[in-house]
Amino acid sequence: MSNFLTGKTINLKLVGESDAEFIYSLRNNNKLNQYLTPSIGTVEDQKKWIKKYKKRESDGKEYYFLIAKNERNENIGTVRLYDFRDEEKSFCWGSWILTENKTVSSALETALLVYNYAFNQLGFEKSHFDVRKENKKVVDFHLKLGSRIIQQNDSDYFFVYEKEVFFSKMNTYNKFLVK
Repeated sequence: MSNFLTGKTINLKLVGESDAEFIYSLRNNNKLNQYLTPSIGTVEDQKKWIKKYKKRESDGKEYYFLIAKNERNENIGTVRLYDFRDEEKSFCWGSWILTENKTVSSALETALLVYNYAFNQLGFEKSHFDVRKENKKVVDFHLKLGSRIIQQNDSDYFFVYEKEVFFSKMNTYNKFLVK
């Protein structure tokens, strides 16, 4: 599968059924999954889920990416765009997992690639997403990028990130995107 979106040190490529074992291993790694919705089932169940997802992808309703290092094309994580709200021109992103083999800038590059694709290619105006309150590093990461907390419950913060904020930050972060 060819690279779909490319950053300075990473690229995002659409997942396929052959990626089920890698995704399953990430989602079931206790060091990496503590803030994710629990995963149940087997590698075969993951393959079935991916097969159903590919239909949503072909309908333009969802995109699920492997994150790989540009050097050696080693898979180091996943990220997914979903819950497209046409009337609000908003999308959600999550299923974001990075392994310990990630590059120093892979988290930032992933976010920038996601936002760049969603705002410039898919035509969204904002992103809505939630983060577990306990996941302080990720909460701080999103706040530093300019996301706003608009609501909360006992366990989660609910964020919004607007296209204008993304573009206002591009002078600072443009070096992480490949032209």
